[in-house]
Amino acid sequence: MGAEWLGDLLRLAPEARLDWYASLAEAEARAIARYWPLWARTEQMPPESDWHTWLICAGRGFGKTRAGAEWVRAIARSDRHARIALVGASLGEVRSVMIEGESGILAVCAPDQAPQWEPSLRRLSWPGGARGYCYSAAEPEALRGPQHSHAWCDEIAKWDNAGERATAAWDNLQMGLRLGEHPRVAATTTPRAVPLVRRLLEDSETGEVAVTRGTTWDNEGNLPARFVNRMRRQFARTTLGRQELDGELLTDIEGALWTRAMLETCRTTPPPLQRRGSGGGAATTITALTRIAIGVDPPASARGDACGIVVCGTDEDGLATVLADESVERASPEKWARAVARAAEKWEADRVIAEANQGGAMVESVLRAADVSLPVRLVHASRGKIARAEPVAALYEAGRVRHAGLFAKLEDQLCGLTIGGGYEGPGRSPDRADALVWALTELMLGRGGRPRVRGM
Repeated sequence: MGAEWLGDLLRLAPEARLDWYASLAEAEARAIARYWPLWARTEQMPPESDWHTWLICAGRGFGKTRAGAEWVRAIARSDRHARIALVGASLGEVRSVMIEGESGILAVCAPDQAPQWEPSLRRLSWPGGARGYCYSAAEPEALRGPQHSHAWCDEIAKWDNAGERATAAWDNLQMGLRLGEHPRVAATTTPRAVPLVRRLLEDSETGEVAVTRGTTWDNEGNLPARFVNRMRRQFARTTLGRQELDGELLTDIEGALWTRAMLETCRTTPPPLQRRGSGGGAATTITALTRIAIGVDPPASARGDACGIVVCGTDEDGLATVLADESVERASPEKWARAVARAAEKWEADRVIAEANQGGAMVESVLRAADVSLPVRLVHASRGKIARAEPVAALYEAGRVRHAGLFAKLEDQLCGLTIGGGYEGPGRSPDRADALVWALTELMLGRGGRPRVRGM
């Protein structure tokens, strides 16, 4: 296809281009559908500058994987001698996302041009002679010896949390990029302020690294409307949304007790919900957890802050899991008490830990009115929020706490708590973070670390 012909098509309005496409015969339509330059957005195409590294740093759903796979396909078609390294956070992700994924290499190639995939050899072999080899960034030594002409590195911010092993994997890859006249690497990632990503962005000032930035919303026309609406509803106006959807590179607050990198390290897959114990009732929870506590930070008034309601559990190995953030905003005492009761029933909580500084009798009576059987324990804060949070942050640093999913508003508050005693996060008060602190203190810190308790 000539550049002039393609230019004429690209100058057509999107509706006219689709009408033209609909008029084609089936065979022609199939061929055109795989002509990536016709359908790609400008930012999904390689920069025209003389770059060595192309860094696509954009929000989820932007089309990073498709751009990387199409770049690899174009290299394999144009250079039969190409030897392409495919590097992911793990070999499982290389296979499931980069190769076999819905936007992966096998999906973008026409059947007669698709490479032979040999999982046992971790190798792709194209009909023209080009080859691709799979590597895990968790095994940097595997990249020490092989030579390549090109490389596609996916989600580099996830590589060992982009720490020492990530840097070692990247450096070993660079030292092996010595085949052909112009070795190049494409790196696709959601932006996170980890050392490897920061290093590449700094190198962009030299021209060696070409950076493409973008957001989830850039690709909104190709995403399910329900997904887009859900992302806006759940993550709009959150710091996590700015990073994961808007593609911003967020830096941590100086002196913060929690950092984004710390929270990413502790993230785990949400466990399945199953009945705990042999009792009756409709409540469901996690069989592997030995204790479950719900931390509650009541608001001073219905017009004030949110009522923090955070569910945490511990297992037989002494590890804690943050299971849910059930917090409610601008709620009357009756409404937030019902929310606590529902959470306690759903998770079969062993204990509800509620801060009573805003009026112990009121808090107790409100919770009892919602459910007289609630296993409530009231605690009085004799120390400030930050002092109470520091030993809990230490549990995270020791790897003893996990997050069963993304808790955007809660994590924004955690990252706003600073060592010096300040709070620089969203809202006037870290209500969700305080609820988490109460729950984990009850579960993990024992009598010595437990706030003073008033019996009921």
